[in-house]
Amino acid sequence: MAQFAYKAKDPSGKVVEGNVEAPDEKAAMARLRGQRLSVTEIKAGASVKAGKKGGKIDNKDVVIFSRQLSTLVSSGVPIVQGLTILSEQAEAPNFRLVLNTLKSDIEAGLSIADGMKKHPNAFTELYVAMIRAGEVGGILDTILERLSAYLEANEALKGKVKSALMYPTVVFSAAGLITIFLIVFVIPIFKDIFAGFGAELPFITQMLINISDFMRHYILYLIPPLGLAGWLFKKWMKTPKGERKVDEISLKLPVFGILLKKVAVAKFSRTLGTLIKSGVPILQGLETVAQTAGNRIIEEAINNSQKSIKEGGRISDPLKKSGIFPPMVIQMISVGEETGSLDNMLTKIADFYDTEVDTAVKGLTSMLEPIIMIVLGVVIGTIVIAMFMPMFGLGEMVG
Repeated sequence: MAQFAYKAKDPSGKVVEGNVEAPDEKAAMARLRGQRLSVTEIKAGASVKAGKKGGKIDNKDVVIFSRQLSTLVSSGVPIVQGLTILSEQAEAPNFRLVLNTLKSDIEAGLSIADGMKKHPNAFTELYVAMIRAGEVGGILDTILERLSAYLEANEALKGKVKSALMYPTVVFSAAGLITIFLIVFVIPIFKDIFAGFGAELPFITQMLINISDFMRHYILYLIPPLGLAGWLFKKWMKTPKGERKVDEISLKLPVFGILLKKVAVAKFSRTLGTLIKSGVPILQGLETVAQTAGNRIIEEAINNSQKSIKEGGRISDPLKKSGIFPPMVIQMISVGEETGSLDNMLTKIADFYDTEVDTAVKGLTSMLEPIIMIVLGVVIGTIVIAMFMPMFGLGEMVG
């Protein structure tokens, strides 16, 4: 099979780019026409944009698709017909293209899992592993139901964490912009007024004026090195060493670290429990969970568990050594291993920690509100007092 890069217009008239596999260019054109695309350009080879990642796919589109496909398959609708229905309903052009390509691949004899594996931008390793287990076991409808429930729970978990971080981020950003405005534009006005006093200014007032002068005269010179430093830090974060260090520090943060640990435990338990319950072998399940952990420290702990099982050990011992998983979780996993009900234990842990995350988010929000008010009061109050202190001194001199 050769690969062809193409540009085409979808039924809505939007230009899309991608790759298609076919024996020759004529077959590639026929396949694209079958996806209701009007080809404007096609050539042999891979396109620049449609590489490994392809076009961006929103997680919410995948969640909705999973639930809808689960309902269709459970109702007895054939998978190809179900994909046809869902591709026509899909609003996002990139995701519609993925579904059309997937449908064509299945019609050409490819398995559902192998077809999905070609689209890592839409379907994760976990998704593909569960679909493969459903195909092998002949329980695709059950797997899709579990997968839908898992994805919905995972999205809900992400939403809770984002909501907890959104409020302080917005408030502190607004406060920072207001503070910069006061220092750069307001304080110079007071400086001109104070210059006519002919008296020595209080230390705090003089300090703010010095900061204002520095920012107004040198801020443009600081932007390039700060931008370069930010770019270099971002590049360093993408290296294995940098990513591991950032993940390690994030888990040790005073308040957010505890929340991140609870989220990690809930995600690990939910993912591994769903995989085992779906018939995925434990070693493959651990490998998939490690890849989707999202944290290098947790990934290492899971990989160590995988090695422990290969050597005849247990999952719980390496998890205990990592220091991330609480004693209660370790005990429940250990009991699950001994009784042969690890999937049920993991599901119970996930349900418990979902509740814990809810409680932690509410507690964090209620705690952050007074802290934010205090910080804002101190910053703005300091600026106001610093600007009015010389006026109080002038009043005393006049008196």
